[in-house]
Amino acid sequence: MTEKKPNPLLWEIRLFFTSLMFYTRIPCPRWVGYSDEQLNQSTRYFPSIGWIVGGLVAIIIGLAQLIVPVSVAVVTGLAVGVLITGAFHEDGFGDVCDGFGGGSTAERTLEIMKDSRVGAYATIGLILLFAVKISSLIALVTLEPWYGLVAVVYAHVLSRTSVVTIIFTDVYARNDLTSKVKPIGRQISLGGLIVSCCWLLPFILLLWARPWWFLALPVALLCRWRLGHWFKKRLGGYTGDCLGAAQQIIEVVTFLVILGIIGLLRWWEPVSIVPLAGSWLTITSGWLALL
Repeated sequence: MTEKKPNPLLWEIRLFFTSLMFYTRIPCPRWVGYSDEQLNQSTRYFPSIGWIVGGLVAIIIGLAQLIVPVSVAVVTGLAVGVLITGAFHEDGFGDVCDGFGGGSTAERTLEIMKDSRVGAYATIGLILLFAVKISSLIALVTLEPWYGLVAVVYAHVLSRTSVVTIIFTDVYARNDLTSKVKPIGRQISLGGLIVSCCWLLPFILLLWARPWWFLALPVALLCRWRLGHWFKKRLGGYTGDCLGAAQQIIEVVTFLVILGIIGLLRWWEPVSIVPLAGSWLTITSGWLALL
């Protein structure tokens, strides 16, 4: 006999806490409970974890840079993010580096990814990942003290939303019960996918101040498509480690895209970075004055 679901609002609250419990180390109420159905449906709230983790990281960086150098503030913020998630996604990235670097077949790759030992590929990959992440964040916060912090949250939410699309379109590759990343949400409905994408909607407010940030969206989707194709080619689908690796990669790619566009705008207009929306308003006003 299956457990009767609570009222819809309470069920959604339970799903949110299930997602929070699974993807972070933040304590959750005991009444949340656990079931495979809860875990699968809670995937819709995965991007909301980006708001929580990314928001806390941004707050730490913003406060810390008031009293310490930006570089120290960035490293401190990232350390807090790792503590909050328990290095959940970083661990997946490291396992993918080891598995895809050392495995020649799907079976061997999955076997390596299950191994709890850290290999050379994972060590090198994680060092390079954090090197790029730290240097790009230092540059972002230095060039854009306020919007650089918003970029942290944007990258966290966008990367997690992209991961949800992998769960929606692709299949789970690991059928055995010995995976060290079990349990994991393996499916999501179209309605759940739409809810997940809605967590990106607040960033529409950035269209006025930083419209070029949305160039990171198609780049993230392209990166997600390429990663999904790679996972399918090598393993026949995705695993939990693959999802963690995809989240980390897309997060860093988002930082690099935003930073690259800032660099292009500074090259185009060396004196200051003028928001494109403001430029459009100035040009339109000028034409109206001439008429």
